[in-house]
Amino acid sequence: MRFLAIGECMAELAPSDQIGEFKLGFAGDTFNTAWYLAQVASEIDVSYLTAVGDDAISQDMRTFMKDSRISDTHVQVIAGKTVGLYLIHLNNGERSFSYWRNDSAARQLAVDEIALGRAVGDADLIYLSGITLAILDPQSREKLFDALRHARAYGMTVAFDTNLRPRLWSTPQEMTDTIMIAAAQSDLVLPSYDDEAEWFGDRDSIATLNRYAEIGVDQIVVKNSAQPVVFQKDGQRGEVDVDPVTSVVDTTAAGDSFNAGVLASVLRHDDLTDGIRQGCRLASHVVRHKGALIPVDVNLGEDEG
Repeated sequence: MRFLAIGECMAELAPSDQIGEFKLGFAGDTFNTAWYLAQVASEIDVSYLTAVGDDAISQDMRTFMKDSRISDTHVQVIAGKTVGLYLIHLNNGERSFSYWRNDSAARQLAVDEIALGRAVGDADLIYLSGITLAILDPQSREKLFDALRHARAYGMTVAFDTNLRPRLWSTPQEMTDTIMIAAAQSDLVLPSYDDEAEWFGDRDSIATLNRYAEIGVDQIVVKNSAQPVVFQKDGQRGEVDVDPVTSVVDTTAAGDSFNAGVLASVLRHDDLTDGIRQGCRLASHVVRHKGALIPVDVNLGEDEG
């Protein structure tokens, strides 16, 4: 079982317990999912497709990937570039971010069509997000779409987290149009209702599910904070209750870790509801700690909810 995540891994500055002090790490939405998947599913080969610079922090990032059991075979090195940086701000468990990413090499991750094709051809499941698309120029986006269409034609699965971030797009219309184009060529879509309601006007999570079902998406899992997760697979629908979480410290990577649980079940051909429950347990554990990447016991139990 081979998993490939595509996107931008960034240097992360996360607040420590001491006011004014920050811990340096590496994270990013699709990378976070790959990292959690590597922790909870040792039988799955996890790879990451991105681009980094040729400086010291880029090399440190690649070392961190390999130490985390994530292959850097498909990490491209762009001379004279570096990696993006973000700073986490916390307020009662909710996070906001400041970014420095204009010189990020990851913006060129889809420039080399040969490298892109080689990477997606070496995976059973390919995972990307709305942020992956947002950092690319229109030409690179089309190259990525072409690679995904080719991969699906050969029986590979494409999973897509819509992850709507309007600040990364030139206009909201470009964002919503591109998201729907990407969703239409995906086998599994993992939207978050709050974002979908704001930018697509969905009245509830079922409306979100219906919108993606109408364009032919086979598997849809709609995250909705502490509300039940609604899903569809092979035309059958259901919902999974979410246990309440106390003592929320930091919601960073909650959705990313949830996705890891779902994607592990897809790769294993397990029941989707089991994957959703595992994703909920992972997310419940993660939000009790500061930062994006929190060590997880592979046997994370029901009592974590």
